[in-house]
Amino acid sequence: MIALQDLQFLVRAGRATSLSEAARATGISPAAGSALVKRLEAELGIKLFVRSTRSLRPSAQALAFLAECEEGLARIELARERLQAGRQVMRGRIQLSLPSDLGRNQVLTWLHAFRGRHPEVSLGLQISDRIAEVYREQVDVALRYGEPKDSSLVALPIAPHNQRVLCASPAYLAQHGRPQEPKDLKQHNCLSFMLSDRNHDNWQFVRDQTKLTVRVTGAIQCDDGDAVRHLARMGAGIAYKSRLDVHQDLKQGTLIALCEDWQGEPAPLYMACPDRSQLRPPVLALRSFLIEKINALD
Repeated sequence: MIALQDLQFLVRAGRATSLSEAARATGISPAAGSALVKRLEAELGIKLFVRSTRSLRPSAQALAFLAECEEGLARIELARERLQAGRQVMRGRIQLSLPSDLGRNQVLTWLHAFRGRHPEVSLGLQISDRIAEVYREQVDVALRYGEPKDSSLVALPIAPHNQRVLCASPAYLAQHGRPQEPKDLKQHNCLSFMLSDRNHDNWQFVRDQTKLTVRVTGAIQCDDGDAVRHLARMGAGIAYKSRLDVHQDLKQGTLIALCEDWQGEPAPLYMACPDRSQLRPPVLALRSFLIEKINALD
């Protein structure tokens, strides 16, 4: 039987650039990590990773297996957190950093409901797309899209399968036409998002294992995700947004999803903190509550 620790190592190795990196992150030697992979490959009867001197990537056979392992581990962790949280009274203060669009237009409503369930928990909110420096700032946990690049951070999945979606308002599409393929974006005004002085104008898509990157241009660039969504609603251009950010707009028809036969970039939502000691009962309860709300979205 495969131990949970083995699966945790495999999932981490699937995201790493080398087995040595994954081994260091899980507190074992590179030799032990390599031996573990060989043992599991023999036990499972498949090759798990394709390795070279400079890179590591999951094999085609392993991709689906690793995805299911990650989902299963997340469920086990969530069950453990709920059990732990249910045994203790929820009280205390949470300093929480939220991304601009999701924070203002979804999470604020959920936080109000969370406090209705746990009135003795108070909240301090920082709402910004700037990446919170959780080591230096007064932040206990941060909700952020994408797995943190800092491997020392603890990152717990909230919405691991969330993706980006192309969208525009009915008014924009009526005036400028609807792109049929991502390559058609070169003929459209695209609303690009800026973060840390970097313009995110290379939009990536996948269909039938074919990857496509489109370098978009447009008249407006903005460093606030909420403003990008409002500009799209006004008809100012095409946006490439997290599906969670525009869920209500797509449902109500104020924004229309485009090129849906192409898969958008992954935009997993994580709760990040500098150390597991930050995962106090109120924080664990909040994570469970947010997962509950996201899973309830239709």
